[in-house]
Parts: sequence; C-alpha cells; structure tokens
Amino acid sequence: MAKNVLITGGTGFIGKHLTDTLLDNGFTVSILSRSARENTSLITYYKWNLKTDYINEEAILQADYIIHLAGEGIVEKKWTKSRKKVILESRLKPIDLIFSILKKNNKTLDGFISSSAVGIYGAITSPEICTEATTPANDFLGVTCQEWEQTVDKISSLGIRTVKIRTGIVLGKNEGFLKKMSPNFKAGFGMILGTGKQYLPWIHIQDLCQIYLKALTDPEMHGAYNACVTDNTTNQTFSKTLANLYGYKIWLPKIPSFLLKIVLGEMSEAVLKGQRVSSEKIQKTGFQFQFTNLEQVLLNCLD
Repeated sequence: MAKNVLITGGTGFIGKHLTDTLLDNGFTVSILSRSARENTSLITYYKWNLKTDYINEEAILQADYIIHLAGEGIVEKKWTKSRKKVILESRLKPIDLIFSILKKNNKTLDGFISSSAVGIYGAITSPEICTEATTPANDFLGVTCQEWEQTVDKISSLGIRTVKIRTGIVLGKNEGFLKKMSPNFKAGFGMILGTGKQYLPWIHIQDLCQIYLKALTDPEMHGAYNACVTDNTTNQTFSKTLANLYGYKIWLPKIPSFLLKIVLGEMSEAVLKGQRVSSEKIQKTGFQFQFTNLEQVLLNCLD
C-alpha cells in the first residue's frame, strides 16, 4: 500500500512541485487547506484553520509522513511588530497543533520533514561559509529560524525522526523569487541592490523537491541540512546574469542601501546582506545537485 505524505503549505509554489514529485514516486498526498477543495484519486484535502487552532485530526492520523512548508512570506510586507509576530506564528503554530494531535493519539510517523531557511545564519555578509554547525544569528531572521527549528524538536521528542531543510532562494519557471524579479529585468530595468556583494544562496525547485524526497526515504537523515548550491553567487552576479539573458547589460545605477532601508525598513536587511552556505552535508548523504550552473538554470526558468 502506498505511503501517505501530509503537506502543510501544499498549495504554494514549493508545495505544488513537491506534490507532483511525491505522486511520481508512488506516494499518495494529503494537503491541509483553509478552503474546501475537491479530492482526487491521489490527493486528499483536509480543512484547517490556524486562527481557531483547528486541524482535521484524520489528516494527521492517516499520515505516514508529514512535510511542513506552511509560513507567511518573509519579504511580502514590511517587518512591523505585528508582521513579525505573524511570520513567526505561521511557522510555529502548525507544529504545535500537529504535536498535540500526535501526542494525544499516541500516533507515530515514519518521518517529520520541516522547511527552514538559510536565514538562520543571519542577515550578514562575511567571508565565512556557513555549515549546519554555524551558530544561529541573533537578528530577526536568525531568531525566527532558530525558534522554528526548536519547535520541530518537540516532534522529535515523541521518538519521530525529524529533518530540517534550510532552504536558500528557490528558482522555478516564472515562480517564486523570479516571478518578482523578472518583470523589471525583462523590461530592461534590471538593477543591483546595495553593494551587490551580498551572497545569494539559491536552489532549483527540482533539486529542492529531490532533497525532500530523499529526506523522506533515507532513514539515516535527521537534523538540519542546507539546501542550496555552493557557488558564491552574489546579488551582482545574479543580476548581471539575468540581464544578460534578456539581452542587455545593466545600465541603471545600483540602488543605494540607504534608499532601500528607507523604503523597506528593517526588512531591507534580507536583500542587502547574505551569507555563503555550504551544501557539503547533504551531498555526503549521496545527494547530487542536477542544477548547478546559474546561467543555465535562469535560462531554464525564464520565458
């Protein structure tokens, strides 16, 4: 009988691609949804409402694995005090609710796989190459990711294998990061942000889905893994490469850091700074990245 994977955030960019990957590999998929959706032969939708602390318990009880992707976008809105609270709670509350249901019903899982982010290393730019053993930063991104992962440890306390996927910028065809970036670049108005020296750890959506698949099927995987290509891409490199693929060289001046700070406030740190991140640990599991050349990946992802 096919194993079932329950996904939180399953209707988003990553969730949709991951669902296809899981179905292609013989799993059935369940998805927690805020709105009513029609089931298919391979996908079952269950209602949940974080505002009322409600999850249809059947979704948890019939799952063999759970993948936690849900969470409000980090750079969708300015980081006001209330927005920061929403960003954090949207990641932690689903885990708390799932933990309660698992514990109450003495339910076990073959694995609990949670999204995390390379933001755990902080909004800084330095020569250091961050590994999973690097101390988390004390800024908003670092603390958010640290609390996120610590909450996942509650699942581990039930004797369930847990894996945390620390993801970089995810690149997909007209989706995610590129969906926001491409229109200006395509129109000939590509620009470099700040100094352009900030690193931009990235991963192709197909490679990310394969990492999640490996995390499900490899019982030796547990703990945190960085999910990004280690190629030292900076904002300047990325921007110049993208502009070149659209047939021009960047002619507009760099957007000054102080201007981005005025417009974006504290959130500007997320785009003005970035660390190099090592992918050595995930590669030691036998995983091989299929998409490692930035120019070829961007070409693959553009119109």
